[in-house]
Amino acid sequence: MTFVTVLIAFVSILLMVAVLIQNPKGGGIDATFGGAQANQLFGAAKSADFIEKATIVLAAIVFVLCIVAAVLAGGSGAAGGEQLLSQ
Repeated sequence: MTFVTVLIAFVSILLMVAVLIQNPKGGGIDATFGGAQANQLFGAAKSADFIEKATIVLAAIVFVLCIVAAVLAGGSGAAGGEQLLSQ
């Protein structure tokens, strides 16, 4: 359970970075992170596509990991709840 929690935190940080790198106008990587050089090297469309796909994949990973964590925690949490109700 601890491993899943740490993995959720790590992927969430990567997701935040991916969201912050995106340019809200769809122009590619933000200039703060060296966007001018990246856009010249990869082209604006390719870098924007990569960042968008990375954001979608990271969001899906966080979603799945949260479900896994809920299932793992549900086994021990449900038993505790049943014990409280039976007392």
